[in-house]
Amino acid sequence: MSTVDAQALQEQRRGLAITAFTFTLWGLVPVYWHLLKAVPSQQIIAHRIIWSTVLVVAWLLLSSGRRWWKTIAAQPRALPTLALSSLAIAFNWGLYIWAINAGHVIETSLGYFINPLVSVLLGVLVLKERLRGLQWLAVACAAVGVAWLTVDAGRPPWIALGLACSFGLYGLLRKLISVDPVAGLGIESLYLFLPAIGFAIWSEGAHGGAFFSGWGWKNDLLLILGGAVTALPLIGFAYGVKRIPLSLVGILQYIAPTIGLLLGVFFFREPFDTGKALGFAAIWVGLLLFIGDSLWRTRKAATR
Repeated sequence: MSTVDAQALQEQRRGLAITAFTFTLWGLVPVYWHLLKAVPSQQIIAHRIIWSTVLVVAWLLLSSGRRWWKTIAAQPRALPTLALSSLAIAFNWGLYIWAINAGHVIETSLGYFINPLVSVLLGVLVLKERLRGLQWLAVACAAVGVAWLTVDAGRPPWIALGLACSFGLYGLLRKLISVDPVAGLGIESLYLFLPAIGFAIWSEGAHGGAFFSGWGWKNDLLLILGGAVTALPLIGFAYGVKRIPLSLVGILQYIAPTIGLLLGVFFFREPFDTGKALGFAAIWVGLLLFIGDSLWRTRKAATR
């Protein structure tokens, strides 16, 4: 093996390790936000935006100066599109944190199991992409699973659908423009920063805020470190995804919701009866069909 091939293999292994570790961190995040259950959800999301903005923008300025801003500003559609994607991700973050601390960890994991198939549907409806037969069957299995969970619970799984649709929309908007993931997050964070810090300051005036005054130093520290919990996995993901095949990323992404489901059942002790298991099973069948089809197509293309 040549030196170049050995270096490429080492880079791929490093990318695989970092990407897998990133998805593992995302899977464990519910435990972190649960530690902040004494803090109102809207306060958590405001501080998450504030501190992640500080960290992400500092990273970008240190790593590339102002070049990251100029690169994005040079694209006419980038800034308005990132304004819309910032709203989608803020909604997603807010719903996710509220759901975790309201005792719906299992349903949040369901949302991220459904998300890839929602993204497929958005691709068909918006980008006019064409699905193969096995992909349609995968979407149908997921739809059956969601329908069953609706009948079993007596209501649609609104949290899961809200998370899947908002993150699917976020992915669609980011697909419409060609920007670095971390630089794009920097712009989105800047859009959200002023409303977040304005809300945090307003809240401190006897409107539910108690930063440095009532939540305790442990919660204050967790809120600040929440910026790192948000930003560092995204930076790691951006590093890793450039070094491994996209098909492998597609498989690794299910690490996070799988850990979330296990946490919901065994750590948070949320009920998971036979009815829920059947609904999840239908969705998992859809995901296996979707993954299998993608891997087969990738291998077929590689052998040509």
